[in-house]
Amino acid sequence: MLSDTVTRPTPAMREIIAAAEVGDDVFNADPTVKKLEARAAELLGKEAALYVPSGTMANLIAVGVHCRRGDEVILGDKSHIFMYEGHGASAYMSVGLHTIPNQADGTLSLTDMANAVRYDDPHYPRSRLVALENTHNTCGGRVLPRKFLDEVADFCNSHDLKLHVDGARLANASVASGVPMADLVSGADSVSLCLSKGLGAPIGSIIAGTSRFICEAKRLRKSLGGGMRQVGVIASAGLYALDHQFDRLADDHKNAKALANGLAKIPGIAVDVDTVDTNIVFFQLTDEAKLTVDELVDQLDETKGVQLGGYGNGEKIRAVTNLHVSAEDIEYTVQAVRVGDDVFNADPTVKKLEARAAELLGKEAALYVPSYVTAVLLLWFWPCV
Repeated sequence: MLSDTVTRPTPAMREIIAAAEVGDDVFNADPTVKKLEARAAELLGKEAALYVPSGTMANLIAVGVHCRRGDEVILGDKSHIFMYEGHGASAYMSVGLHTIPNQADGTLSLTDMANAVRYDDPHYPRSRLVALENTHNTCGGRVLPRKFLDEVADFCNSHDLKLHVDGARLANASVASGVPMADLVSGADSVSLCLSKGLGAPIGSIIAGTSRFICEAKRLRKSLGGGMRQVGVIASAGLYALDHQFDRLADDHKNAKALANGLAKIPGIAVDVDTVDTNIVFFQLTDEAKLTVDELVDQLDETKGVQLGGYGNGEKIRAVTNLHVSAEDIEYTVQAVRVGDDVFNADPTVKKLEARAAELLGKEAALYVPSYVTAVLLLWFWPCV
């Protein structure tokens, strides 16, 4: 559960890949890519769509099409574009990123947004674009409320700003909310959609917008090295994912909620179950835990075969459910984290033993260790104690 990017093609998807009809997409001659782009544009409610190698490239292209050199993008300080895309907007497009605080649910304050809009003055860069992220990764896979999306769209219209939605996990937002993707991004000028996360394709993302926007996007894709030849081989997997692996995202959400509920019952674990909207679960270790985040992550991987990710400079742990994670896997993971060896200082018998030993030895406290040798080593390496 390190991420939903670890998904691999299913046997049925591999059959589709093997049988894919292909052509040279740089010459607009790959029939499978054309089908994928048409299907994606339909699902996203946009005039046209473009297949690109990655979500990072999709977002970078959106910035490049909407903005000129020296312009500025208003976006959240916890957004993927700002935190995890190498500041490509600045590095390649000479576009500044003006961050404002993300709220806990991934939204942005409209007041902060208004304050971030630059005055029309030669001293300042032009505010050109607002970027949202739905679902919001760093905020825990939260689904942005429809009302908020509509308010931001109205705000952008009234301030002559373009709106881009980083919809890497927009499919999750749609399934969780019961709202079609097209409706979730109806007010956006452009949207990206990742095919290689929960949807389970091996490679690729979609960017969608007006026909004119996509025309310019193709130019940028080419200059960024994103033009691919017989790419229908992998585009076929994306098409299969949209048609056959969309609705099953609900299973991932159910498993994530079950994981959060299970973890919440473990002493030493802090998790807000109510904020688990989709397939991402963040949890923290409390003062009861005897391990650090990194130590627990390493231990689970090495001894239990459970892969989770440390997050936020070691402050929390992220688990991401996906099509390879079953309900049984969730139960196993909860049990693996529970660990009966007192890692979380939660074993009542150990506590009784330590208290009794401290009493008999006339000391403030005692610690139960595996062996006499361990006790000697502790005294050797920490003589100051």
